[in-house]
Amino acid sequence: MNLSDSRTAGQHGASTSRSTPTPISRISAAEAVFAALRRAIEGGQFDIGTKLSSEATLAAQYGVSRSVIREALRSCNTLGLTTTKTGKGTFVVANKVANDLTLGQYSARDLNEARPHIEIPAAGLAAERRTEEELEHLKDIVQEMLNENDPEAWVNLDATFHSAVARASGNRVFASVVQDIRDALAHQSETLNLVADRQHRSDEEHVAILNAIEEGDSQGASKAMAEHLQAVSVALETILSK
Repeated sequence: MNLSDSRTAGQHGASTSRSTPTPISRISAAEAVFAALRRAIEGGQFDIGTKLSSEATLAAQYGVSRSVIREALRSCNTLGLTTTKTGKGTFVVANKVANDLTLGQYSARDLNEARPHIEIPAAGLAAERRTEEELEHLKDIVQEMLNENDPEAWVNLDATFHSAVARASGNRVFASVVQDIRDALAHQSETLNLVADRQHRSDEEHVAILNAIEEGDSQGASKAMAEHLQAVSVALETILSK
């Protein structure tokens, strides 16, 4: 089986050796591997406690790089289906998605509850207070995101964008809090991109936030950030409800 590390166009099937190949359309290799592993786990092909094959073995099985496998496994971990133990491997711990997602030291619901109280006013203040240097930095980040095809690089840029907006607010508390949750934000974005195909829509939402900040439109920036966070919340709840 060979999924390749680029986005596919329905030429390959994402499946384990024990399941029927499924056509893949416009999804990345990591999404395909993740979907195949999730189907296998939720379909009972792996008993709870089973150790999955090594990254190298899975990479050879699916015809992708080990970084793609690591990305897919991280999302399986986030959904509560597996756990990875350093030096021991990845083990199946559940056959259905957890009631919440674990994102480092925070849960997805923790983030959903807290972010609107921090990032919405921060975006509004950024529109009022940002310097030309900070605006150019935001523009550079968004342009890189629009051109970025590597999922891991994109989620790091996503977290960088939100941190930069908070810094541009001129409020050091907002900046510190968003910086503190930066890793969790990146982890959340990675999972949403794989499970809910959020990257393109997130790009559009980030452009709307940037445009309002550039125009000095405080209410518009707050509104654009609120809509972005609401879309993220809906995507997460959709994952959890499944």
